[in-house]
Amino acid sequence: MTVRRVVPNVQSESVEENREFYGLLGFEEVMNHGWIVTLASPSSPTAQISIMAGDKTAPVTPDMSVEVDDVDAAYAAVRASGAEIVHPLQDEEWGVRRFFVRDPDGRVVNVLGHR
Repeated sequence: MTVRRVVPNVQSESVEENREFYGLLGFEEVMNHGWIVTLASPSSPTAQISIMAGDKTAPVTPDMSVEVDDVDAAYAAVRASGAEIVHPLQDEEWGVRRFFVRDPDGRVVNVLGHR
């Protein structure tokens, strides 16, 4: 399994203000679903940050997202380890397959792959 990118997710009630702030640091908007905005560095597109008001389909807002090349293999490995699945593996309407898992320190990780 290969990790493609890791993105911190910042929960905020001020999504637009944060988009503008991180723009001052050189980030540009690459995705905007209203409830989540992802910003990336134009010179290094995998350097990203997401600002979230809340997650659209999950019970919690994840602390970070990890994109992998095989989300089904990641899900099987995490389940076999006994780690807590916070949000089950599912296909989302915006084109990703994902699940949430809690790490040993209690952070929620959104593990995803693009379909």
